[in-house]
Amino acid sequence: MASKEFTYWRLVWSNLRVRPVRTALSVVAVAMQVVLILLIVGMINGVVTEWGQRVQGVGADLLVRPPNSSIFFAFSTASMQQSLGEQLVKVPGVEAISPVLVMVETKALDIIYGIDYQSFNDLSAGFKFLAGGPFRGPDDAIVDNIKAQSHHLTVGEHITLLNHDFTIRGIVESGKGARLFIPLGTAQAITGATDKVSMFYVRSSNTHSTLGNLEKLLPTYRILSMQEYLTLMNSANLPELDPFINSMVGLGVAISFLVVFLATYTIVLERTHEIGILKALGASRAQVVSLILQETLLMAGFGILLGLGATWLTRVILHHNVPSLTILIPWHWVANAILLALAAATAGAFYPAYRAARFDPIDALAYE
Repeated sequence: MASKEFTYWRLVWSNLRVRPVRTALSVVAVAMQVVLILLIVGMINGVVTEWGQRVQGVGADLLVRPPNSSIFFAFSTASMQQSLGEQLVKVPGVEAISPVLVMVETKALDIIYGIDYQSFNDLSAGFKFLAGGPFRGPDDAIVDNIKAQSHHLTVGEHITLLNHDFTIRGIVESGKGARLFIPLGTAQAITGATDKVSMFYVRSSNTHSTLGNLEKLLPTYRILSMQEYLTLMNSANLPELDPFINSMVGLGVAISFLVVFLATYTIVLERTHEIGILKALGASRAQVVSLILQETLLMAGFGILLGLGATWLTRVILHHNVPSLTILIPWHWVANAILLALAAATAGAFYPAYRAARFDPIDALAYE
């Protein structure tokens, strides 16, 4: 019995080795599916999680934003009057506030905060400067260390943000919301949002009671505690991302399915004579199907291992070259990628295997 099993697996292995290029293409197709799924999910999860952690680092307890604003600050327009801050500081429980105007540098997709330096610095327990210092003028900018490292920026260097020239005045430790900061007045002038802001960070003595007081004052506004915001900042809680993730997963599965299908179908045609011999020797339909599927699953196994290795290597390379890009791959998505790869490969091989099993032994032996 053991000898038969050994011979059977030798047959499976030999069938894969006889056409190394085709086997390699199938393996690479499965690997591409795994890499595509894991990197897309990892990048989305990393960006969302890392953004939430940076917002937490500001030091606020509450966020006050306009009605119907997006959970992503980058998509929140400057539709709040800055003077609203005068009402917020009078709310019982509010200890400090800081107005922020959020902008996006479209060329590099960087989030930029326009801040009132004193109130923001007090709220966040102070910027930790690694080089340089605070703003000295309206055209100064502060960058965090990850942005500075990624783009080799130094204090005193000139950069262009939002088509405006700035001088880097300080480099701070990351974790204070954005990676780039400019004076609030300058941000308002550049965007044409005079006396307007995107949101207010609020520090309170009692988050729960202060939240209730703010909701009474601003019943239509979107007011969240930092704890609630961090809970929401998870890719699983953002249905807006589902179509994109599903499209990428579907694309990966389709690539793997088609390549495995074509490769297996061609293999079956080329081995019609051999299959006829197996059936003439007494092999059942189930054994023929099992032979084809095991060859496919072996290829898929190699592809999965290659895909996991390629994903890890790509993650290391990206982290080295782009430190600001965070890739977090949840373990359950690793399992999902493996299962999807096996499912796509099996589905691609099923029809060719079924067709092979239905060969008439006499016709198959006569096939040239």
